Amino acid sequence: MESQSSTMKVVYTVVERSQGKSFWTRIGVGFVNKDGSINLRLDALPTNGTLQVRDWEPQERRSGDGSERGRRDANPETVF
Repeated sequence: MESQSSTMKVVYTVVERSQGKSFWTRIGVGFVNKDGSINLRLDALPTNGTLQVRDWEPQERRSGDGSERGRRDANPETVF
């Protein structure tokens, strides 16, 4: 399972809202190939044209209520 979690990614779109809040919406997954390239499988497309790809975290490693948004709002990062 460890090797799978190191190659899996989660794809988000991040929308900046009023009062400096960021809302993270999970829109797909990604997989790292042997050559280092990444395949993305999207369930939705971002309206702002920006994707954020993060390492996948097993459910037990997520914070308290399991909410992605709560964890990401606490530590927003620059989106490219």
